[in-house]
Amino acid sequence: MWIADGWKEYQVLDASGGEKLEKWGDYVLLRPDPQVIWNTEKKIPEWKKLNAHYHRSNKGGGDWEFFDLPKQWDIHYKDLTFHLQPFSFKHTGLFPEQAVNWDWFSDKIKKAKQENPNREIKVLNLFAYTGGATVAAAKAGAAVTHVDASKGMVTWAKENAASSGLAEAPIRYIVDDCVKFVEREIRRGNLYDAVIMDPPSYGRGPKGEIWKIEESIHDFVKLCTGVLKPEPLFFLINSYTTGLQPAVLSYLLGVELQKKFGGVVASDEIGLPVKCNGLVLPCGASGRWQREE
Repeated sequence: MWIADGWKEYQVLDASGGEKLEKWGDYVLLRPDPQVIWNTEKKIPEWKKLNAHYHRSNKGGGDWEFFDLPKQWDIHYKDLTFHLQPFSFKHTGLFPEQAVNWDWFSDKIKKAKQENPNREIKVLNLFAYTGGATVAAAKAGAAVTHVDASKGMVTWAKENAASSGLAEAPIRYIVDDCVKFVEREIRRGNLYDAVIMDPPSYGRGPKGEIWKIEESIHDFVKLCTGVLKPEPLFFLINSYTTGLQPAVLSYLLGVELQKKFGGVVASDEIGLPVKCNGLVLPCGASGRWQREE
């Protein structure tokens, strides 16, 4: 498992009874997590010192219960700064487990820049959300194209970039359906050194386009190979869909990336360490392709 253990301001304090107890900077949040199927004794005092609690409804969705939480606050990962706020369906605007992938591809970008300081490393970040990967890639020295169907998420990503000192960085923000955008980039002949994608299990584009990951992901990965340069740097897929195990991601990348470009494929679960008991909380899977080093 690839473990995001480099955080200083974020921790999973404990997990029990379908919920995870987290510390986000100065604030303690309790949120549902379907992976937490065990019931263990809740010994640490933070269980009774919550700043907010997201209650899941039996009918789907749920609601926040706030005790003492600002509308927005910041958290830092190394030299990156992110705005957080609680919004619908339990999220805060950041997936901290992704830090293990930020570190991985940041290292790839930095090494490529060291080999050739004048080289422009073009990264395409699809389903880019609030820009965690965008900010990490830009900080490492890449020129990033950030694509998401939600205008609000793209605005949030711009704020995260500015907070991280990247307001003037070469980041292009696009509000669009990711599939249609990639199709247009191929027609325009715009090629990239790397692709990052974090597709939802289910979603709709800005014009109602329907996305179901199990039905769409293979064709989309194949499509995205057409937007890569002849010697690409890396390709990253993240998945929170339980049906897409690491082996499935490895197969996809092997069939579509390795056959075309050579290189190396690796996939694994990603996770977060749990402070009080030494467990690691699984948080989905990632598949990585990279060129031979």
